[in-house]
Amino acid sequence: MKIIANNYEAKDVIKIVREWTDLTQKQFGESIYMSEHGIQGYELGTRRCPLEVLIKVANEHGFTITIEGKEKK
Repeated sequence: MKIIANNYEAKDVIKIVREWTDLTQKQFGESIYMSEHGIQGYELGTRRCPLEVLIKVANEHGFTITIEGKEKK
């Protein structure tokens, strides 16, 4: 699966990947050494998700998260 991050907020990327892997928030958090509450905060947007977490998620679960630049006019 390839996710073009420009099309989503970080909270949505986390949720899409978690749902794709068919894991609960607790299981998903454990897979990247985080708490269930941390994952819940990311998904709700009450906690800011740093790029490092997105990279960890992608590496752990075999996803490619792409950030594309837009051409200047």
